[in-house]
Amino acid sequence: MEQASGDDPAEPGRSRPSEGGRRARRVTSIDVARRAGVSASAVSRAFTEGAYISRELKARVMAAARELDYEPNPLARGLITRRSGMVALLMDELSNPFYPEALQAFGSELHRRGKRVMLFAPAPGEPLEDVLPQALRYSVDGIVVASAHVTSALAEAARKAAAPVVLFNRMLEHGGLSAVTCDNHAAAELVARLLAEAGHRRPAFVAGLETASTSIHRERGFAAGLHQAGLGAPRRVSGGYTYQGGYAAALELCRGGETPDAIFVANDIMALGVVDALRRELGLDVPGDVSVVGFDDIPAASWPSYDLTTMRQPLRAMVSETVQLLEDQLESAYPKATTVTLPGRLIRRGSARLPPA
Repeated sequence: MEQASGDDPAEPGRSRPSEGGRRARRVTSIDVARRAGVSASAVSRAFTEGAYISRELKARVMAAARELDYEPNPLARGLITRRSGMVALLMDELSNPFYPEALQAFGSELHRRGKRVMLFAPAPGEPLEDVLPQALRYSVDGIVVASAHVTSALAEAARKAAAPVVLFNRMLEHGGLSAVTCDNHAAAELVARLLAEAGHRRPAFVAGLETASTSIHRERGFAAGLHQAGLGAPRRVSGGYTYQGGYAAALELCRGGETPDAIFVANDIMALGVVDALRRELGLDVPGDVSVVGFDDIPAASWPSYDLTTMRQPLRAMVSETVQLLEDQLESAYPKATTVTLPGRLIRRGSARLPPA
């Protein structure tokens, strides 16, 4: 029989109830070992996947743990196994519904794989490259960066990080970091071809952030599709990826010259602003006077008041590929930067005049 030994490090778990209002004492692996009549190392093996321990001994440890309401601290276990089971998600665009949806999807996918997600959001004005070292202090197994603000400083910090880093819904123009994105160029090309085929001749584009890879590739794809259809470059303004920016962009496009007959918008939040500005400020009919197409397919896009035609990003597949890339890099002694692009899907609703499917 293995006996409890005070020489083994005590791994903290859940606190036990206290009496008399005193602060509860946290149950440790030593407490479980004493209750089960085994060593602390046996408790550690019982909670370590793949570790050798007899079935009988593991059952005794688990029974004692249940009696004491003990659960191992994942951060403490990470010091032993060098795997915390935690993945850091760096995200600074929570006002865009696409990203809370992504956060939920990451939580589900990581849970399915026996891991947990930790969200790191910068304070106002705080650069994301300052947040990355904070995440590393938690000994996370990997880091996902979901931000339009992938600066050169952030990219350099990510390359030097002690954990694998994957960009989500973003990519670097010159590589160097693994990334998972929608095929933004091909999706935007398709939108341009369909609008041209439906007879639109005055297209416009509302960009997001000027430095964001998603906006850049969507604009390039849209221009390429228009060129293939024999049309010139679209008029364009920037909306900064916000509702207010989209609203202002629509007014600028329509008051600064001939009103466009089709507007392709780099994300849905801006597209909702475009639709509201066209209808409320300018009295235009959507899609009778102006067709509007967005990108993402956020929940509000399907609301009857908007009924927005949009390019849906394959969110679940993108999340799954991102987590798989992290795991592949974690297991590889010499990980290589890999970019995965997945096709988007056009969701036809009532905000755009398009040819029959």
